[in-house]
Amino acid sequence: MKKPLVLLIALVLLLAAAGVGYRYLSDRTAPAGTPVPNQTAAPAEDPAAEPESTPVAAPDFTVLSLEGEEVSLSNYRGQPVVINFWATWCPPCRSELPAFQSAWERYGDRVQFMMVDLTDGSRETEAVVRDFLEENGYSFPVYLDTEYDGAESYGVSSIPMTILVDAQGNILGGQIGAVSESALLSAVADMAGE
Repeated sequence: MKKPLVLLIALVLLLAAAGVGYRYLSDRTAPAGTPVPNQTAAPAEDPAAEPESTPVAAPDFTVLSLEGEEVSLSNYRGQPVVINFWATWCPPCRSELPAFQSAWERYGDRVQFMMVDLTDGSRETEAVVRDFLEENGYSFPVYLDTEYDGAESYGVSSIPMTILVDAQGNILGGQIGAVSESALLSAVADMAGE
């Protein structure tokens, strides 16, 4: 009789932990394809006024360049930045990479691109990434998130995930899930001042 009671208690604890985890993650993530919104707030003195966008500072993080140098988002302060979290094994990531190549070729002189590969060291290694880039002819800047500093800073739970950061280091918006080429080019053109 003790064994069923222990199992019942374990199940209740598991369900409670799952509920807490769900609430925690649901506050930090959205379903695939959902835009990542800016926070907004209406001025207290005029409740009928349109909400104003409150700048949200983009969390800083550090990754490794393919040359082995540490690079932080803050290195690009003063320039707009497109951050994309991806991996070579991810089909939606692979589907959107040609759009990032086009955007980088067109706007890379005015907008920084941080193509952040989630490099776990087993399934996704530096060698796998290098081979993938060479096979597909991608030349955009790729960074390896070997310590998951970027992924943790942005609460990445689904890839691909794209974040747009303005020159002042504030989040403009973003998307969880693959982004279309037209949407990406339009957003990057705005960031580039076109």
